[in-house]
Amino acid sequence: MKNIITFIFCITFLNMYGQEVFDGHKWEAPYHLPTPKDWGIERFQIPISFAPQILYTGVEDIRFTPGWAKVKSEEYWTYAFLWYLDGNVKMDEEIIAENLKNYYTGLFNINTDSAKKAATKLIPVTTIFKKVKKGNGDLETYTGTIEMMDYLQLKPITLNCIVHLTRCTEENKTIIFYELSPQPFTHTIWEKLKLLWSGFTCKK
Repeated sequence: MKNIITFIFCITFLNMYGQEVFDGHKWEAPYHLPTPKDWGIERFQIPISFAPQILYTGVEDIRFTPGWAKVKSEEYWTYAFLWYLDGNVKMDEEIIAENLKNYYTGLFNINTDSAKKAATKLIPVTTIFKKVKKGNGDLETYTGTIEMMDYLQLKPITLNCIVHLTRCTEENKTIIFYELSPQPFTHTIWEKLKLLWSGFTCKK
């Protein structure tokens, strides 16, 4: 499937509450997050193997646009992912920036071999976020950018990002939803990403 998951989903993830293998294809989400036609879906367990600095427990639930890995597509690198986290997790712009810095640094490393790294002028991941006016239903909303190496082309790319924070109080879960694209926020692709979040509910 897509390169972002080539490595991730070959790994055996152990359930934090036992020794059962977590299977993202069989796991039944207790919440509802839409999957538009032709979009990809993948899930894996948190803690994240390639970003062990992120000390949460839960599940990551990804939605890929059809053109996610197509360089000439307007949907290139456009996708969203939800973190379904145990407990009441503290979150602010600095924590978001640090989490995503660790996340995309690890993601690049697992998708790029040492020979390619040696032959490429690499840039470190840089993340900047700020709190903005709350979106509908959000406890907090943030926007920012992620400057990083695009491991598909081995050149720099900047992802624009919107982050939504809410909680499923009855389930004692914190929900963080990330919308990402290199397209400017004025591009129509953001309307498709927003529909994902507007369709989220804590229960099916």
